[in-house]
Amino acid sequence: MNNSNIKTHSSTILLVLLIPCVASAQKAANQSEPHIGYLYPAGGQQGHVVYVSAGGQSLRGAAEVYVSGRGVQADVVKFYKPIGNLKKEERQLFQQRFMEVRDKRLKELGIDPDQIPDRGDLRNQKRKKQAVKDQIPSEKDDPEDTPIEIMDVKMPEHPLLEDLDNKSLRELAHIRDVLFTSRQKQQINRQLAEMVLIRISIDPGAEPGNRELRILAAAGLTNPILFQVGQFPEICELEPNNQKAVQDMPQLVKPAWNINLPEVNPIELPAVLNGQILPGDVDRFRFRASRGQKIVIETNARSLIPYLADAVPGWFQAVLALYDDQGHELAYADDFRFNPDPVLYYEIDRSGDYELQICDSLYRGREDFVYRISVSERPFITQMFPLGGEIGMETVASIEGWNLNKSQLTLDTQPGGEFIRYVTCENDKGISNPVAYAVNTLDQYTASEPDDTIKTAQEIHLPVIIDGRIDKPGDIDIFKFTGRAGDKVVAEVYGRRLNSPVDSLLRLTDISGEVLAWNDDYVVKDSYLHKDITGLVTHHADSYMTAELPKEGTYYVHIADSQQQGGDAYSYRLRVGPPQDDYELRVTPSSLFVHNGGIVPLCVHVLRKDGFDGEINVALKSDYRAFILKGGRIPAGCDRIYMTLEAPPEGYERPVALDLQGSAQINGQTIRHDVVPADDVMQAFLYRHLVPSQEFLAAVKKPRWRVSPFELVKPDPIRINAGDSATIRVKTAKRRAIKKIDLELIEPPAGVILSDVTAVPDGLNFKIETDKSTIGSDIHNNLIVEAFAELQPRQREGKSANKVQRVSMGVLPAIPIEIIKQPDPQS
Repeated sequence: MNNSNIKTHSSTILLVLLIPCVASAQKAANQSEPHIGYLYPAGGQQGHVVYVSAGGQSLRGAAEVYVSGRGVQADVVKFYKPIGNLKKEERQLFQQRFMEVRDKRLKELGIDPDQIPDRGDLRNQKRKKQAVKDQIPSEKDDPEDTPIEIMDVKMPEHPLLEDLDNKSLRELAHIRDVLFTSRQKQQINRQLAEMVLIRISIDPGAEPGNRELRILAAAGLTNPILFQVGQFPEICELEPNNQKAVQDMPQLVKPAWNINLPEVNPIELPAVLNGQILPGDVDRFRFRASRGQKIVIETNARSLIPYLADAVPGWFQAVLALYDDQGHELAYADDFRFNPDPVLYYEIDRSGDYELQICDSLYRGREDFVYRISVSERPFITQMFPLGGEIGMETVASIEGWNLNKSQLTLDTQPGGEFIRYVTCENDKGISNPVAYAVNTLDQYTASEPDDTIKTAQEIHLPVIIDGRIDKPGDIDIFKFTGRAGDKVVAEVYGRRLNSPVDSLLRLTDISGEVLAWNDDYVVKDSYLHKDITGLVTHHADSYMTAELPKEGTYYVHIADSQQQGGDAYSYRLRVGPPQDDYELRVTPSSLFVHNGGIVPLCVHVLRKDGFDGEINVALKSDYRAFILKGGRIPAGCDRIYMTLEAPPEGYERPVALDLQGSAQINGQTIRHDVVPADDVMQAFLYRHLVPSQEFLAAVKKPRWRVSPFELVKPDPIRINAGDSATIRVKTAKRRAIKKIDLELIEPPAGVILSDVTAVPDGLNFKIETDKSTIGSDIHNNLIVEAFAELQPRQREGKSANKVQRVSMGVLPAIPIEIIKQPDPQS
């Protein structure tokens, strides 16, 4: 378990204790958890095979690839360790191979490299010194002058160098620019340095959209990362393309040679453009368009990798610009409303060639600044109204946008399924962008103008969902209702969470105009962890407020845009009524790796709604009884709790998609909700977000030796008074001698410590102590205990003693605990 960011309390004993251990555990203890930082390209076309590079860390031993959904298969081709600074002999060997392939391509064009004017003069220059200094393949480095010693040197390994003999001149220029330019002389980013080349086969009928890709490496199962299945031909950028889409290649073909290379044809539309932005990089693509075409240029950059832990503002901020063949800028975009990924719409007024430019807004760049740009005439929805409907009721929404062949869409409001859903529009040019909407059980009401004064306020009857829009800048919508003294009222806006640009501001007033409650942006946080339902909202602009009415009478709810903006796209859904106790659950991480019979911890986060403070029980659905979940009770008032999952003794060939479900008693009814898998992702060194994923995957693999998990002799919950202690006994199987063992509490409640670890036959005892002065109230929680051991590796004859290794032996099953705070006698 990775405890780098987890507070622990530990106790240590020196002993010779026999407990289970496997060689793979020793490996994992010395490696960080496997992580994918990016995929490039991050998608492929239906019916095609694409080779993708996955960059990250701790990917050594990559053996299997898993892609969510149907119709996409993937296999590992090769693992690549980081390329450091190349030795002189390695550079020379690459230069030799590079020029051989270059000359071969020239001969295929009918050009004899030996007959090129002035080439002989170049050979007499001081050619090697500068090329070695710059680490750039050069015409000055001739194969004939290569030292014999490099015959024993291997070529550097990198995905771009695979199948080097068949690279085109443009591809050779791309390799030179990406791998051997001066900007590559920088410190290696260890989080992105390792690479795995993956072969992905996409069926012709594979459903377009986002998939999740994971790699099973020696150290475990990686995080999920997006891979997109598209409908259009895929194009990958070829450097150099900073100043124009197709630049000269002076390092390959000298201008003095007067060689006319074949023309590079413009890209035919539709197409998806793939690329990576490196430091200071600008990428350009040339495409051909005809008069009257209505081109939609849609970027996926931040949507591919939502958060970067070590970059400000925490994502790749792409900027688009469109130019004609004379270099005149025709259009520019650096976002789409509040979405950082830019979208351009342009109607072609003259047939010809056009160039599209993309860069980072601050000219930053690195390998995970990956983008996909769709350039097509596909439909694009810019707004929809209403933004939802009542469950079970037929709902038709009006849509506006570009290249639409209809003005209305029928929304799926059938019972079951997610609260937030998505709808698309399709025509012969493709499928539109997905548009979010919400479904509810409350009565629906559509706002109508005029309603911007107390006199014209629309009367509503609670509870109700109001579909409205801020029609123009400065507009206010006002709704009135009657209430009694002591009534509790909740008002909540869904706007930004449904991709509306509205930045809502709510107020509750009485008949005299006195403001009883108000809210601009409602943010739910646990320290630096943002807990919104989408996990992707960075500008929390939706409002939420609660109030208790002081007396019987008429009250008014006002909604406006806090930035005084407005228009047809500024739609909202406003819920007004008494509190509706409810909850949502998230489980992290979304990828688990465990050996047969092993135990892993997982964290369940609670998103409580409208003041719900009750107990929730989490369990595995019936299909997964072979797994055992411990500590599934979430106490009243608890917003985050650790549980443990024990894997079955039998392994699985492929990761298992698990489903957890929560249940709670609310107003005499059992309310069940599925637990949404998510990952706790950092943004810009500080903030964190629960980013939902499509699947909760557990990879269960057989270890080299049989593993017997820890077992609590008495699994019953511990009940003690504050200030007292309890002794816990753990049974283990005999396996291997341990020099020293540590037990650590993972994020224990304040005032709870672990102590007095002692060896007993077939296991050990330890004590849980509580500090009465620190514990302020009753505690209902789970204790998670992880065991670490110091192993003395076997010493080989004639070799010096190896260092003692500290390895994780796994975690104990979750230990439910109840600590009762006794009243102070003196009080």
